[in-house]
Amino acid sequence: MALNVVIMAAGKGTRMKSAQPKVLHRLAGRSLLQHVLDCAAGLGAGRVVVVTGHGAATVEASVAGSGAVCVRQEPQLGTGHAVQQAVPALDAACDTTLILYGDVPLIRSETAAALVAACGGNALALLTVELADPSGYGRIVRAGDAVRAIVEHKDASADERAICEVYSGIMAAPTAALVRWVRALRNDNAQREFYLTDVVALAVAEGVPVVARSVADPMEVEGVNSPAQLADLERRLQRRHADALLEAGVRLADPARLDVRGTLVCGSDVEIDVNCIFDGEVTLADGARIGAHCVLRDAQIGADAVIHPFTHIEGATVGAGALVGPYARLRPGAELGPEVHVGNFVEVKNSRLAAGAKANHLAYLGDATVGERVNYGAGSITANYDGAHKHRTVIGDDAHIGSNCVLVAPVTVGAGATIGGGSTIARDAPAGALTLARARQVTIAGWQRPRKASKQG
Repeated sequence: MALNVVIMAAGKGTRMKSAQPKVLHRLAGRSLLQHVLDCAAGLGAGRVVVVTGHGAATVEASVAGSGAVCVRQEPQLGTGHAVQQAVPALDAACDTTLILYGDVPLIRSETAAALVAACGGNALALLTVELADPSGYGRIVRAGDAVRAIVEHKDASADERAICEVYSGIMAAPTAALVRWVRALRNDNAQREFYLTDVVALAVAEGVPVVARSVADPMEVEGVNSPAQLADLERRLQRRHADALLEAGVRLADPARLDVRGTLVCGSDVEIDVNCIFDGEVTLADGARIGAHCVLRDAQIGADAVIHPFTHIEGATVGAGALVGPYARLRPGAELGPEVHVGNFVEVKNSRLAAGAKANHLAYLGDATVGERVNYGAGSITANYDGAHKHRTVIGDDAHIGSNCVLVAPVTVGAGATIGGGSTIARDAPAGALTLARARQVTIAGWQRPRKASKQG
């Protein structure tokens, strides 16, 4: 079925107490609006229209490249007024239009698809939820099973406020009828606004069926209006991630101290300690162990690898059985082979370390190719940048790089070579030989350290 999706994203979000538009605040690493755009993408919508208002330029810049069409609602005169602004941008060939909200981030594509199916291009379908405390929400007024009206909380009578079934704000409607209804909306209410909910009465008056579909999980339709609500939703969403991982057999030291801000795929017998953050696309193979306070972004961790605490990994691959950290940093393009050791305060960027290579302490490897079983000493670095261009260092199998060395790229260290500690190597070092590049030690007897001149009174 051809589908329009309208996403309401014009509100100021006063209670957020922020200069940033509300829909751009982040939940699980993505903006609230991006979550809703992802839902629309999952539906295969033919046209997505984002209604902007407060901070319009910033919101519109955030969706650039998504394929969505942006229209502005200025001034903001209610939800019905917002849809009125979207009408000219709708694709008339799409027989159904779905209304979503940029500050209701956790609606699932499956739930939205079921609502679209209930509409079927000829009924007004409303997504509802039962709440123990429905304060502030529009109440669903029924006559038997049929929906007769939605009454906003501020306009509801005492009997209507006792109703616990509420309207989530999300609806699917026949496109042609929706256009007709929103053009007929009036603002003769307490707030002098155009309510989208008034289309229910217009549908009933025309004899168009009005159906309701209830969502099982209220979290899917919860909106964000304050930092407290955002934080609460974040923790509940993360607990949902944690429960899914536990169900799959992952061992979490504390399910309450986990943050998944993307996609985390785990093999069997994976262990994750407390306060770890997983961002982007992360894969943990069988038996991988992640220590406390680690940050992994767009990373692949091999089987039985151990990531010790306080390690940061981004855009990197770690081979099977490797040991990384604590306090290590793997930057984009780092590739660690099987059984590689990268220890404390070692940084690796755009470099490949082959099987069994070790850089255990206080070292930097940038733009380097490191062979098998290489031992890379503490305090050693590859000087890969000449101020204008990056250059590569190649270290052959079984080479030994002493402590506190500088390898000035481009340079090659041959297989089995040894570089003496404290050397600065600016020319290729031959295989199987010891290469030194340091001044002879000299002692000057009686030398006096410079002194500051004494102050005169």
